[in-house]
Order: sequence, then structure tokens, then C-alpha cells
Amino acid sequence: MSQPLAERMRPRTLDEYIGQRHLVGEGAVLRKMIESGRITSFILWGPPGVGKTTLAQIIANRLETPFYTLSAVTSGVKDVRDVIEKASKGRFFNENSPILFIDEIHRFSKSQQDSLLGAVERGVVTLIGATTENPSFEVIRPLLSRCQLYVLKSLEKDDLLQLLNRAITEDVFLKERKITLKETGAILRYSGGDARKLLNILELVVDSANGNEVEITDELVVSRLQQNPLAYDKDGEMHYDIISAFIKSIRGSDPDAALYWMARMIEGGEDPQFIARRLVISAAEDIGLANPNALLLANAAFDAVMKIGWPEGRIPLAECAVYLATSPKSNSAYMGIGSALQLVKQTGNQPVPLHLRNAPTQLMADLGYSDGYKYAHDYPGHFVSQQFMPDALKNERLWHAQRHTPSEEKLYQRMVQCWGKRFEEE
Repeated sequence: MSQPLAERMRPRTLDEYIGQRHLVGEGAVLRKMIESGRITSFILWGPPGVGKTTLAQIIANRLETPFYTLSAVTSGVKDVRDVIEKASKGRFFNENSPILFIDEIHRFSKSQQDSLLGAVERGVVTLIGATTENPSFEVIRPLLSRCQLYVLKSLEKDDLLQLLNRAITEDVFLKERKITLKETGAILRYSGGDARKLLNILELVVDSANGNEVEITDELVVSRLQQNPLAYDKDGEMHYDIISAFIKSIRGSDPDAALYWMARMIEGGEDPQFIARRLVISAAEDIGLANPNALLLANAAFDAVMKIGWPEGRIPLAECAVYLATSPKSNSAYMGIGSALQLVKQTGNQPVPLHLRNAPTQLMADLGYSDGYKYAHDYPGHFVSQQFMPDALKNERLWHAQRHTPSEEKLYQRMVQCWGKRFEEE
């Protein structure tokens, strides 16, 4: 049985590798590291089908070093330790460390990640991790601090067209067929920047065509995918598209659509924790102060899924999705922290006003630390006006109430009562 087209077309060298020029183009950071012959541990973060696994294999081939692969889905702590032991026994002093590639490293438990720390720190192995999830949330801090992080992007239109043309002219089977790319809009759209998905669709369309000649059109691609709806979405690879539709349905206050897209994820085998995490984020980002209970319910749904498992976990997730979709919306806190981060980047490390500084020693007290600070609870209504922002930023406003909901209007009115004109909106 022949390999799938995506596997047959897997690049073997950097020159064959398509996309990610910011990492592997001439003079780019990863190419320079590879060409130097020595690499450090790093994690590749990006959506499916953009070349994470391929890049790790190219590096191992280029450096001619032992290459071990573990999948976080099927491997346990014992498997990690076994690989580390093999790597330490098989290494000579003048050689590069063996490469340990861990696919879907975000699925590794804390104990599994802990078991890697010593080997990575001592250089027993060079770790290359691949993840579709934000490593800041999924990889433990000690391990993350020992690795560089490189972000891979979805392939662009020119990259995908280059891959299509290479496949029909160089693949051992496809080059024997007379394939014409008359239209590419549909195949590019359905691929979503995913090289594997693109090649899967191409292979499906070509295999289903009669005769040796194949003219690829948008109509042909759409018709073949409608007949085989999972052909380009094996094991839920479309989850980026569907989770986007799910979150936007909640944001748009459509509970029916939210339930539909959740059902699509469930049927596609999506990780329940992935859904639960997105609900928590949506509760904070999109509902926010318009209904603070939303974040509590989203956290409770997450906990419930962890406790009761699947398939019953779909019930609290559905309850949460409907509650969030039907809740009033406010992104004032989300916008506020965005504005604050931008202000910090623009203004740097502004000094903390003396009256706000801590004074645990007499020397600090003598220097004026904490001098003049007013303890709010000593004043009527537990409030007293004083400056809390740095001197250079004392007139900056970062949080702007969205007053269309009773909950946030109440918060706004309290701020006006406390601060007067500073909080009055024009």
C-alpha cells in the first residue's frame, strides 16, 4: 500500500521546505543555528500542517544525530525515561546531543514534563517540542525557560500554490497523470493554510476523477468534499475554524449556533479541555463585567468536565455555552488591559510614587517610602482620593465602562461618585 501524498511530499532538506521564511529563510535564526551544526532545545508553536514535525526531522538529518520521537498522546513517564537512558548511553563526548522530538507536547502532564527537565538541562538530549496550543499555558515554566520558542504561521497563498505545483509535477504517481490547475480558490480556501490538508484534498480529487486527465476546478473540489466531508478534516484538524465559529457565535449572542459548533467539535473528537478553556476565555473577554457570574460558571464547567469526564461532561459545557451566549456582553476589561500593556510598552518602567512604596525597614521609611499614603478603610465609604498612577501618567485613563448593562453601569456610577470628573465619559 502506497504512502499518502502528504507523506510522499514531505521535504527532506531545508531547500525543499516551503514556508516559515522568518525562521528558515536565508539569514533567519533557525537556519543559522542549523548551519552552525549546533542547536539548542526549542519548542515549535503553530497550527496543524505547517511543518513542525518535518522541520524537526530535517534538522536531525542535517546534523546526522540520533533522533527519538515520542507522542504525548501515547507516551508516559516511563517512555520518557527509557528514551533519555538510551540517549545518554549512545552519546559520545564530541557528538551533538541526540534529538528528542515530542509531538503535541501540550498534552504531556506536569510529571511527564518534569521528567524531561534534568536531561534537557544537562544536555543529555536536545528537546524539540511541537504544539498547537499556547506554550505559556500548557508547558511548565521550568521547561519553557530552558527552551527557545519559535512561532510557525499558516502557509500563505504563494506557499500553497508552490506546494500544489510541486505535487503534480514531482510526485511519483501524480506526475503520471495529466493534471491541470484551472481554478485554485476552493482548494486553497478549504486547506486553511494547512499543507497536509491541501495535499489530502488534492489526492482525494485526483483519485476520484475518471481517466488520466484531471482538470481541477472550484466546482469539482466542492463537490468531492461534500461527498466526503471528513476527507479534509481527519481527527478534527479543522478545530481552528470551528472554535472560531463557536466563540464568535457566543460573542454574537446566538445560543443555537454555539450549540451547533460545540456539537461539531464533540463529533470531531475535540479535546473537552480545549472547549472548556475557550469558554473560560470567552467569559472573561466577551461577557466580562456585564455579567461577572459568567466567569464563575465557566470555571465551574471546566472543573465539572475534569471531575466527571466524557460523555457526561458535554452537559455542563453546553449549559455554560448557552449561558455565555445569552448573557449581556462587555469587553471593557479586555480592552483595558490591552491599553495598559500598550502604555507600558510606550512609557517603560515608570517609578512607583513614594507614598505607594512598601517600607519594611527604617531606612526606607527615612527615605520617604509610604509617607503620605492614605489607608482607604480609615475614611468614609472606605475611599479617599489620592494618586495611584506614576507621576508621568497620572492623567491617563485605561478602563472605559461600557454602560449598556446594569452591572457595568453600577460600577461606572460608583467610579464617578468616587473620582468625579476623572471618570465622567464625554
